[in-house]
Amino acid sequence: MSVDQPLPDRLELLAPAKNAEFGIEAINHGADAVYIGGPTFGARANAGNSIAEIGRLAKHAHRYNARVFLALNTILHDNELESARQLAWQSYHAGVDALIVQDMGLLELDLPPLALHASTQCDIRGADKARFLGNVGFSQLVLARELSLAQIREIHAATDATLEFFIHGALCVAFSGQCYISHAETGRQRQQGRLRAELSPAIYIEG
Repeated sequence: MSVDQPLPDRLELLAPAKNAEFGIEAINHGADAVYIGGPTFGARANAGNSIAEIGRLAKHAHRYNARVFLALNTILHDNELESARQLAWQSYHAGVDALIVQDMGLLELDLPPLALHASTQCDIRGADKARFLGNVGFSQLVLARELSLAQIREIHAATDATLEFFIHGALCVAFSGQCYISHAETGRQRQQGRLRAELSPAIYIEG
């Protein structure tokens, strides 16, 4: 960003939370928000955090004006949609502030009044997709991790949605959201949380 360009309205630090304890410590050390996997349907299949634990994290976060995002970001089978809908409502009642989503089928369900964030698994690397996702109701977009600053600026100019970007990189060698090698080689589908995801902090930009 050149010196003659206006600064974003706000920069916030978002940290991963393996569990409630990790999330609480991240907030204690300055994180503005944390994201966490629930008991099911998260990209970390083994996260296994209960709704009660997520509620405990949300209560602590809100005490310090921080937020909690639930990762509900796997590709869902038809017979999983109702369970995913129920999980969304349970997380809402537990105090979660937003859902991180990959499967667009969730938009057809009776979801609680929570902010929707488009997961990095949505492979957002261009202005057209960012504009589309903003138009269908996503308030925050987790950009593909391979983008240059010039590409991020282009997307920022095309949408009013908040942009989020990983600042720590990734262990994965595939393009964001295009994780099919593991399924071909091992039968484990990354898009359904079958492999452990990297833990990377992110920043997101409002305005």
